[in-house]
Amino acid sequence: MKNSVAFRTILYKEICRFTRIWPQTLLPPAITTALYFLIFGKLIGDRIGTVLGVSYMDYIVPGVILMSVISHSYSNVVSSFYSSKFQHHVEELLVAPVSNGVILTGYVCGGIARGVMVGAVVAGISVLFTHVGVLHWGITIAVLILTATLFALAGFINAVFADSFDDISIIPNFVLTPLSYLGGVFYSLAMLPPIWQTIAQGNPILYMINAFRYGLIGVSDVDIGLAFQITGGFIGFLTLLSLFLLQKGIGIKN
Repeated sequence: MKNSVAFRTILYKEICRFTRIWPQTLLPPAITTALYFLIFGKLIGDRIGTVLGVSYMDYIVPGVILMSVISHSYSNVVSSFYSSKFQHHVEELLVAPVSNGVILTGYVCGGIARGVMVGAVVAGISVLFTHVGVLHWGITIAVLILTATLFALAGFINAVFADSFDDISIIPNFVLTPLSYLGGVFYSLAMLPPIWQTIAQGNPILYMINAFRYGLIGVSDVDIGLAFQITGGFIGFLTLLSLFLLQKGIGIKN
């Protein structure tokens, strides 16, 4: 009962936090997405033609949606948990009779909520430019939730190790953004030279974007089963690592 109340309280706080400042959390991805679709889809896409049998505009829609989900599920958890460390109210949470699993689940579910909400906003903007539907609802929803979960966990670990606000922007700027752009958002793996195809297959975001693309428009460069295995493996590893860090108080009880 105590854990149930604690979980709902953390989740409610997280959702209220990013919805209260919606002009900063939900509006920017809508503007950025509209520019992506206008520039890459309309102006450049009409000259490219088709990729894997679909129009270039339809091809980039799944990647743009998932790229927004990745960045916002990550940034929600990293900024929220680091703020709780910076303002020293995380201590109140740690001394309360609440399990580490509940604390982690509350923050991660908050990140998932923001990632899914931003994904819905971006999908709504895409309707203004294209007519992409959903071919496989189960795969689409599963990839969406799993991807948001993975990057919410990654954001939590970043927040645990961060010592300043600069530290919480290093991973998004120098790791997440490059991997997202190189994850096949705007091009097919088949368009790359063989050596770059091999290198790109080491990028886990490539599998998530292609699995999401398969769910929406039915085309993919990778095996869908392998994509789920990789995503699930990363989630399991990051969950265990997060719980270990909470248990030991690394980066928190200094």
